[in-house]
Amino acid sequence: MPRPIKWRKIENIPGQTAFIPVRDENIQIETNVLKFEELEAIRLKDLLGYDQIECAEKMEVSRPTFQRILLSAREKIADSLVNGKGIQVRGGKATQNICRLICSECGYRWVENYEKFETVLESDIKCPKCESIKVVCEKGCRTGYGFGNCRRGEQRNNF
Repeated sequence: MPRPIKWRKIENIPGQTAFIPVRDENIQIETNVLKFEELEAIRLKDLLGYDQIECAEKMEVSRPTFQRILLSAREKIADSLVNGKGIQVRGGKATQNICRLICSECGYRWVENYEKFETVLESDIKCPKCESIKVVCEKGCRTGYGFGNCRRGEQRNNF
């Protein structure tokens, strides 16, 4: 069974998510789908000029993973420019925040995307190992969803 894809942290959600080439004829235009993490890789590396190690750290992925994301994005953009295709930005495994969780019962640690917490009740967040609901953000969680800065915080009684 393949490994689950790790969440990629992004800082920027684009205001425009579709780019269509101008054509004289009224015909259907093929499009490439650029994932949010691919756009973030292009933004960090090509627009802001960070080196790959810094980019990988910002996106909280390994450097080889960042390289694969960047190459995929560049290939899609090149195909769109050379072949007159549109670009749609959507999907992927991207999040603006990554929360590092720990189970108070068994000590198991894992990460979740912040957006998950907006769509489920806190009592529905369970440890993937023991299924306990005694789950808290790890101390030092930098996402704004852990102890201290965390929006879930220790003060919630049901944890």
